[in-house]
Amino acid sequence: MFGWDSRSRSVQHPRINTWEDARVADAVKKTGRKKIIMAALWSEICLAMPAIQAAGEGYEVYAVTDASGGVSAEAHDMAIRRMAMVGVVPITWMAVAGELQRDWAREETAKLGGEMFLEHGGGTGIALAWELQLLGQKAGGGA
Repeated sequence: MFGWDSRSRSVQHPRINTWEDARVADAVKKTGRKKIIMAALWSEICLAMPAIQAAGEGYEVYAVTDASGGVSAEAHDMAIRRMAMVGVVPITWMAVAGELQRDWAREETAKLGGEMFLEHGGGTGIALAWELQLLGQKAGGGA
């Protein structure tokens, strides 16, 4: 488990469905939060299985589709469709980052967010660099 929250930690587990590992499910439940952002190596197994189970237990689950993959494009697509059918929300990494940042006025995370978009944001990063140039700021100097 990884997040912007400094209390996040990684849990090593032997299960394919992480939600069946009581340490993982209990750690999530202990937070008291009802929204979960998930990504995994294989969408059709490592992501779909815990996401569907958590959604079935009443959690609002977001599956980061471009931070997860499948053994084939079809396998990935079918996993996303399967999850969406039970209410899991497919979302991209950039949408997650934007929703967590919300506003560039949130200075405590704006610099990190801007650097992340500049380095990994493709066309969005190019647009941000252009906007910073228009504002007379250096790319990489924060948003």
